[in-house]
Amino acid sequence: MNWLTDIVRPKIKKTTPKEISDDLWVKCPQCGQMLFSKELKQSLYVCTKCSHHLRLYVDKRLKQLFDDGIYSEMVLPQVKEDPLKFKDTQRYSDRIKVYRKKTQGNDAIKVGLGKVSGIDSVVAAMDFSFMGGSMGTAVGEGIVAAAEYAYEHNCPLIIASASGGARMQEGMLSLMQMARTTAAINRLKEKGLPYISIFTDPTTGGVSASFAMSGDIHIAERGAMIGFAGKRVIEQTIREKLPEGFQTAEYLKEHGMVDIVVERHELKSMLDKVLSMLMANVKVA
Repeated sequence: MNWLTDIVRPKIKKTTPKEISDDLWVKCPQCGQMLFSKELKQSLYVCTKCSHHLRLYVDKRLKQLFDDGIYSEMVLPQVKEDPLKFKDTQRYSDRIKVYRKKTQGNDAIKVGLGKVSGIDSVVAAMDFSFMGGSMGTAVGEGIVAAAEYAYEHNCPLIIASASGGARMQEGMLSLMQMARTTAAINRLKEKGLPYISIFTDPTTGGVSASFAMSGDIHIAERGAMIGFAGKRVIEQTIREKLPEGFQTAEYLKEHGMVDIVVERHELKSMLDKVLSMLMANVKVA
């Protein structure tokens, strides 16, 4: 043990933009507490002061859900990158390149194959750091491919959602993914295979209005924002003040939209328990 690095915490210092990603301290967005990054990793990125659940990168999410963090990544179908030749302040094709370099991922979804509670499973996880986890054709194809693999191999499907909704740069093509993903999941369920939907912060827009709300069981992380339109938009539309805690995981559980709300460190054990029960009586042809 090196007491200089393991025991004595480094001083908070001014950082240059290049150093921010490797900084030893992270500020909690909820309470403002400065968190030592080493302790934050040990707590699964949950604030040690206020228990706020910080967002997980997609690779960490997959490792959390698979047994012993072991899985193989599924190769997803290629899609046309910029079907509408969209441009706002930046070309959509250039924007994608920036996010690919930033996240080291191809798009806002990854699908892993491995064991969950000792059961061969397909787990899809969305990456909010890639354009806010927005659902375009690539995400749609990823969900459909995951559902089809689960169907063909008689595996349960688990999806951990984290999204701001449909991807505006792909217009109607992004909205079509709501129907495509829902149809693929319904086919899986008709075969009697379980689909578990996990809500993480945030799960909103077209994702919450399609495959995320189609689960046999809905599990949400504590404090996750879940909804369709934003709170401010709803208040302006109905001209009423919304209740305290509206669109949180706890609120949706009280109103029957979510089955289970868990702390992040309990998510894996809860998933194992639920999946084992659902698969106990599964009979497939």
